[in-house]
Amino acid sequence: MTTAPLTRRERLRAETVEEIQSTARRMLVSDGYDGLSLRAIARAMGMSAPALYRYYASREDLIAALVDELKVELSEALEKVRDAQPDLVSKLLECSREFRRWAMTNPAEFTLVFTASAIGLDRPREDGSVDPTGERFGNVFGELITELYLTQPFPIPADDEIDGPLKDQLQEWNDCFPQPLPLGVTQVFLTSWIRLYGTVSMEVFGQLKFALSDAGPMFEAELRALGDMLGVGADYQPPTA
Repeated sequence: MTTAPLTRRERLRAETVEEIQSTARRMLVSDGYDGLSLRAIARAMGMSAPALYRYYASREDLIAALVDELKVELSEALEKVRDAQPDLVSKLLECSREFRRWAMTNPAEFTLVFTASAIGLDRPREDGSVDPTGERFGNVFGELITELYLTQPFPIPADDEIDGPLKDQLQEWNDCFPQPLPLGVTQVFLTSWIRLYGTVSMEVFGQLKFALSDAGPMFEAELRALGDMLGVGADYQPPTA
């Protein structure tokens, strides 16, 4: 089934939305989150503020749309790197490195995306559906860990070794997956993500400077440690560039 071509009005609207988003991103980088306002964006574009409200109902709606756009950009970057690798371990390593690279290259954008929940932008959808942009990002690492466990099972805790309150929460989360896995796999995946995200975010926010002038070697040490936890530590390869 072919898609009908956009009308001229639809094309112009899409172009304006793209310009609004790119302007908002530039202002995020230059002025910070607090500097983002519909009035300032409209002024930078040579539009009136009321005209901008034809595209976004509020500042929050505009920023939420920007968050979605950034999550798509990050997901595409990870997917491109993943698909260029010859084996599963290389995919995990290079996706982790690309996540760090994107974060360090785009610190303002990284901060916005990963603090969206804390500042009230990650609002539940009225129909109860999952945010597709967040799901796409999560699937990059989730699918790799799942494939690794199914093809090269790594050590996991037994269900009765997981603390009750944690076990209940992991079970609830696990029930949302298209392919339910042992709870131990879910716990190992969550632990891996906490360590990867924690290391990257501390570097982005300058919280390792008290000890490290270059956090790169520490990041690689964490990748090796995560590889050991996933049973593939012997397959670790240092970055080529």
